[in-house]
Amino acid sequence: MINVYRASCLAAAALLLLPVSGCGNTQPGAMVPSSNSSAPAASITIFAAASLTEAFTQIGADFEARSGAKVNFNFGSSATLASQITQGAPGDVFAAASPATMQTVTDAKGADPPVNFVSNSLQIAVPVGNPGQITGLKDFADERKTIAICAPQVPCGAAAVKVFQAAGITAKPDTLEADVKATVAKVAADEVDAALVYRTDVISEPDVEGIHFPESSQVVNSYPIAVLTGSKTPELAQAFADHILSPDGRGALDKAGFAKP
Repeated sequence: MINVYRASCLAAAALLLLPVSGCGNTQPGAMVPSSNSSAPAASITIFAAASLTEAFTQIGADFEARSGAKVNFNFGSSATLASQITQGAPGDVFAAASPATMQTVTDAKGADPPVNFVSNSLQIAVPVGNPGQITGLKDFADERKTIAICAPQVPCGAAAVKVFQAAGITAKPDTLEADVKATVAKVAADEVDAALVYRTDVISEPDVEGIHFPESSQVVNSYPIAVLTGSKTPELAQAFADHILSPDGRGALDKAGFAKP
């Protein structure tokens, strides 16, 4: 189980292969940057849901500055990432946009027990100025409107299906996209009148406006994170996961619009 307080001075030293000095003054969860410039930097690969792109990029840069390690990201649909992991793709941490996609990996013994670290809900996204005059979820059933949603096998699409069921609406999408970033990009490019995406993606995209709808509160996605069992640097992977759960990680996620799990 991931525990934000697990990172100890010895663990930090082991994962970075560094001698420890002044151990008694190290704060819980602190990481000691490498002082050996001739040694190759340790690195980890993070598989993360596309909706985490902006927040995790910022958190990754902070982790690199603190640890001296290199953080590589593989962002994409959680379903695609889960498939890659179970098929043997090398990686160290998986952060999914739904418990169901994480379950795929844990069932295959590909990850340690996960912890939910944030939650997210859907919002209607429209181009700036709302040229399609979208007023609510009912417009997704209007064949005169051009609509984009995520494909149903990915978390944002599965959430959309539940939302439409809760609202009693039969959606008539014109395009099903591979992940939430591809979906919101259709809106930003003014290629569709509206899309159903996470509120965090509305916040991160300047060419998009958001419209709240009541049914969004009925479908909230929890995001789990776990260290992958195939990690070659499990201590460093755990340190990154702990950093996500730390106050600094939490602050970046709050700023991006994620809610507590």
